[in-house]
Amino acid sequence: MEYTVNKLAKMSGISTRTLHYYDEIGLLSPERISSNGYRIYGQLQVDLLQQILFFRELGLSLEEIKEIIYSKTFDQTLALENHLTALYRKKEQIDLLIQNVSKTIRAVKGEIIMGDKEKFEGFKQKLVEENGQKFGEEIRQKYGDKVVEASNAKVKNMTQEQYAKVEQLSKEVNETLREATLLGDPANELAQKACDLHRQWLCYFWPDGMYSKEAHKGLATMYCEDERFKAYYDAITPGCAEFLRDAIDIYCK
Repeated sequence: MEYTVNKLAKMSGISTRTLHYYDEIGLLSPERISSNGYRIYGQLQVDLLQQILFFRELGLSLEEIKEIIYSKTFDQTLALENHLTALYRKKEQIDLLIQNVSKTIRAVKGEIIMGDKEKFEGFKQKLVEENGQKFGEEIRQKYGDKVVEASNAKVKNMTQEQYAKVEQLSKEVNETLREATLLGDPANELAQKACDLHRQWLCYFWPDGMYSKEAHKGLATMYCEDERFKAYYDAITPGCAEFLRDAIDIYCK
């Protein structure tokens, strides 16, 4: 099947202006231009648009999506499987947040008493899910289920102050890492600050006593070897995963 820009827009639920913009930035170009000047999209473009919309639903920027889908290692089947897993996790989180809001309404009405810890269950569950997406399978294979369960329990038992600190640290790690990568020297002060922030962030998730320089270096190496991790960090800025690995090697000497 082939579609004009108007037909594809109608079928996908996005505007023709959006499709034109995707073409302008090189994210999704038509298969060909007809003799009368119409953009014509084929099956490949339809499938790519579906992937783009999936990634948009997961919160990725257009620049990040472009880097992923045009990577030489992009695997459509694997991407779809990862989308499905992420959506199931997102559903679980939304269900928990619905329960949390419902309980909060009842507490405001005076029908129940809601503890301070309960007020943050939905948000902390999000951290557990994100941690599982980034580290879950690999950490289970390397360290075992007990370590993962201990890590999840640590997150769920966070205080309000600890939760806020983790959220702030996550932003600081990415912002500092982006600036440091652009400078290009993994040994400079800003790069080493990014490594220290990354260590602090890890320690909120890893069980007490798990952190070591070797474990930190091993994790950074995995970021470069696993395409999912590499895509996450390289989305911050190109080359970020390898830069972080090199900086952590220096940090952990």
